Amino acid sequence: MIPMQKPEDAPRAFQDAWNNHDMAALGALFDEDATFVNRFGHYVRGVGQIVELHAPIHATIYSDSTLRNELIDVVALGDGAAVIHFWSRLAAGAAHPAGPHAVDTLILAVLTQQAGQSGQAGEWRIKALENVTLTNPRTGETVLRDSPAPSQGRPA
Repeated sequence: MIPMQKPEDAPRAFQDAWNNHDMAALGALFDEDATFVNRFGHYVRGVGQIVELHAPIHATIYSDSTLRNELIDVVALGDGAAVIHFWSRLAAGAAHPAGPHAVDTLILAVLTQQAGQSGQAGEWRIKALENVTLTNPRTGETVLRDSPAPSQGRPA
């Protein structure tokens, strides 16, 4: 598991936990009472529910999937709190009923820094995460982005 020493580490840590299909590592990225909204609008609260939401899909339809995340920005909210946005491309494999395909999402996460030992700053954890599938607003069809520059902040 990649330790999150700064908010910028979250996209890679999330990607690695997903790609290793390691639900313990995924759960360790989150604050104990964190909230999670998946790309279908399913809301859960707490590490247990976050893992419970992901474990069955990693054992079945996403067992051969991979993520590729790309940080867009980090916005500090003050000492020990930040909001990050990152692009995420899910590559589903043959285990998915629709077969191999890609889905792009935009993820917003709020992170908080944990208390370290002896008054030192600790690692960061995800307090809230929301995942939104990129779609054509006119048709509702899923679209893939053409990797716009992070400063553009929107799909092409």
